Amino acid sequence: AQETDRMQALIRDLMSLSRIEAEKYEPPQTAVDFARIVIETVDQARVNQKDRGADITLDITTGLPAVMGDAGQLRQLVSNILNNALKYGRSGTPVIVSLLSSRSGAMINFAVADEGDGIAPEHLPRLTERFYRVDSGRSRLVGGTGLGLSLVKHIVDRHRGHLEIRSTVGKGTTVSVLLPVVPA
Repeated sequence: AQETDRMQALIRDLMSLSRIEAEKYEPPQTAVDFARIVIETVDQARVNQKDRGADITLDITTGLPAVMGDAGQLRQLVSNILNNALKYGRSGTPVIVSLLSSRSGAMINFAVADEGDGIAPEHLPRLTERFYRVDSGRSRLVGGTGLGLSLVKHIVDRHRGHLEIRSTVGKGTTVSVLLPVVPA
């Protein structure tokens, strides 16, 4: 049954990926309350992830402007990044989710920081490649399709945003996404 679940997840992710790729030249035209998506996704994770849910800390600036976005894709982006942090961060350590305005105010900065084994620098540039795995044995244990960050990258690109992954081996990883806000 576990293998079937994995195959279904894989097919779901591949379909998402091809959908996002098909739309990549059409930037989203809808104003989306990204803060609400982040809050709802975190609430859901707190409920669903019995062992790790309590480790999530949320830091959101109030009154953030909307972003131009595709709500479904942005939900997927938040959920993929958060699930990675919960999966690869050490049990019992905080996962800090923050959402704040960029210095210029033209972007919103969404970041998820975990405390875990971190990722060696040589792997960082390849993390958004399809099926790229830092440690295939470990990935099999924690599950996943190997498409999570690839999906994230495609969603960020379609939203004309910027993705940054910073990591220190032995300390942990921070994934940040900058998304343009709706022009005033």
